[in-house]
Amino acid sequence: MYNINNRKIELMSVNEFLLGWEEWCKLPQLGIPALKIKVDTGAKTSALHAFSIETFGSLSKQKIRFGIQPIPENPEFELYCSADVIDRREVISSNGLTELRYVIETEIELGNYRWPIQITLTDRKGMSFHMLLGRQALIAFPEKIEPLVIPSISFKQPILSYSVYKKFSHQKPIKRSLRIAVLTREPDSYSISRLIKAGEAREHVVELVDTRRCYMLINSKNPEIHYDGKPLPYYDAVIPRIGASLTAYGTAVVRQFELIGSYCINRSEPILASRDKLYSHQVLAREGIDMPTTAFASSPKDTKSLIDLMGAPPIVVKLLESSQGKGVVLAESKKAAESVVSAFRALKADFLVQQFVKEANGEDIRCVVIGNKVVASMKRTAAEGDFRSNLHRGGKAEIIKITKLERETAIKASKILGLGLSGVDMLRSQDGPKVLEVNSSPGFEGIEKYSKINVASMVIEEIERRTASIIRSRKFKRIEPIE
Repeated sequence: MYNINNRKIELMSVNEFLLGWEEWCKLPQLGIPALKIKVDTGAKTSALHAFSIETFGSLSKQKIRFGIQPIPENPEFELYCSADVIDRREVISSNGLTELRYVIETEIELGNYRWPIQITLTDRKGMSFHMLLGRQALIAFPEKIEPLVIPSISFKQPILSYSVYKKFSHQKPIKRSLRIAVLTREPDSYSISRLIKAGEAREHVVELVDTRRCYMLINSKNPEIHYDGKPLPYYDAVIPRIGASLTAYGTAVVRQFELIGSYCINRSEPILASRDKLYSHQVLAREGIDMPTTAFASSPKDTKSLIDLMGAPPIVVKLLESSQGKGVVLAESKKAAESVVSAFRALKADFLVQQFVKEANGEDIRCVVIGNKVVASMKRTAAEGDFRSNLHRGGKAEIIKITKLERETAIKASKILGLGLSGVDMLRSQDGPKVLEVNSSPGFEGIEKYSKINVASMVIEEIERRTASIIRSRKFKRIEPIE
């Protein structure tokens, strides 16, 4: 016979939901598959151990991200969660101190039952249980009965194990709100506005960060990125939209985000590789990607020999860091080519010369590759009197169905350079597709307009997929869970 909540019950005759003073539970909406908890009817509110608590988003729809250590015996193993803030209230702790805590609502799973409860977030580090289940959570039980707690026994519900965390990063993605940074110096551009809209539509918070205004604190224990006189918060993901003029510093900032542990859809090294046309051509050629014949020389004495390598004119002369068709010149004769090369050398600009593919007729194909998939493609045609098909140069575009070989070539080129998001430009030649360039910061306006595909939303979906694990993979900290 036990006296519980002023009710006398016999364990053998009662058919109610019984709990011991300690139990195992799951918090599925937070992505927590196993957590040992203390059931305490003396406490009004439930509490979850949390650290690195930070709010984000608008005041009208505030979100919160926090880290938890589900295994008290292994505090080095950290998971990061996010939820909506439903309140902030004063709570009197067991030692009599009043603390102002954030309150979230999430579902708890105990045995065969699952129901929503409110949990306050607080630092319970050093305590035997990293979650306490209070009276309010028990009152919210979905059945008409109130769970009965037997304070003298343990584990009336199924016992779980911390071993589930061993392969945790490979489990099904957990839907959660992400804090995403877009590195850009063009906050009003079409592509940026589309990324913001797509992110917010999927309940994420997208914040714009001016790349040039970032400055970095570099050390092995606590690397930081500062902005406006204070450290930037931790971002789940970063979308670099770095202009060619800021490549060196921009990639250094991206590298710092990588060091902190943020997922960057395009990492620093792939961005550098794609921006250096000579290097990217060498890497792509090494891996068997077909391209127009390309040549490069440093000495002015080799100008004539360099041009002769291209065969009969016309030939194309490109600056190594050209973009949107700027710094790309078509030389109709060898004499014209020598004049262009001399002009570039006088400017001390690095350039290459490239075979002109006549059968392309001023047309190229732009494929947007996200992850391992071509998500959209279009054919671009140069304006009359021009050979450059860039839309920024007056070119026209139309939707096109690409061949299997063209699709495979675009994916392979992007993968070789290690880009998670890219625009691959190709020519259709008699010998098959020839890759012109792999762009690490493709614009969305033209491709979305002509393909009618929401490319920005697909970028956000890829980020969701790649940040599915709630284990923060900090480069300077590698941890494994324990039993």
